[in-house]
Amino acid sequence: MPKYKPINRQIVDPLGVDTSIAPRPMVMGSDDSRNKISKETSGEPLVNYLGKTNPYIDYQSIDILLSLQHPRSDGYDELCFIVMGQVKEMLFKGFHFELVNAQMQIRDGNINNALEILTRAIAYAKYIADTWNVLSTISTEGFSEFRNNLGTASGQLSFMYRHVEFVLGNKSKKLATAHKNVEHVWPEIENSLKSPSLYDDVIALLQRRGFGIDQNMLKRNWAQPYEANASVEAAWLTIYKEASLENDLYSLGEKLTSLDENFSIYRWRHFLTVQKIIGYKPGTGGSAGVGWLENVTSHRFFPELWSIRTKL
Repeated sequence: MPKYKPINRQIVDPLGVDTSIAPRPMVMGSDDSRNKISKETSGEPLVNYLGKTNPYIDYQSIDILLSLQHPRSDGYDELCFIVMGQVKEMLFKGFHFELVNAQMQIRDGNINNALEILTRAIAYAKYIADTWNVLSTISTEGFSEFRNNLGTASGQLSFMYRHVEFVLGNKSKKLATAHKNVEHVWPEIENSLKSPSLYDDVIALLQRRGFGIDQNMLKRNWAQPYEANASVEAAWLTIYKEASLENDLYSLGEKLTSLDENFSIYRWRHFLTVQKIIGYKPGTGGSAGVGWLENVTSHRFFPELWSIRTKL
């Protein structure tokens, strides 16, 4: 990136921002009201609003959102790093929402609903992986201009990412502990750590459908990371030997495999981008950096859905 002090214009005057996290008052719309307004404006957009805001700003809290980017250096690449970090956090939140709701539908036996939700979750996973297309444009020298300003801040400290990992079954008491001192975050992290994952609910579904699942898998310590089990593999192998679009468990298995695949691509892109930017230097948060990320790339959330491929 260019070697000059960036121009970073203040898009929003922070003194005018309503910083309340509560939804702002808005007038509800309807088909009738929209038709009426369209006739009054001859189909042109509304541009005259009373007060100090407009409905789009209020609905999306755009003024707050665009007031949260604060580079700490004169490094040209830092704003890109901050913006894309915040974009990923929002995508993780949307991704997590879909995963939790898919899990609840599976728990209730509504597999068709779960399949529809997982389709969007997979789209999120692909989009999250694509964030590296932008972040990979940060050069080694560009990152060096602001890296020291991070202190020990690291993506490993993202509690939203940790929620995603936990609902998918990759539990870690150690990594959860990083949030124990954050009173407004820790209760939900602890709850997520100690609760069944999406895949735990899938395994319970297999048991309800008559497959001989090891009872230890149905009553295990949910705070422990998931480990492959022979009875779960046997169940999936039976399901896949009767593969068809009418077999909802087969369809569920394929959706989960695609989900796992696309999130693995995110991890792999993370590993490659970091290797490209800092090589084998230690990470900012105490990890070995690329060495740590490389180990993570081989992890699979739903291991039996991968191992059965060799046996089919």
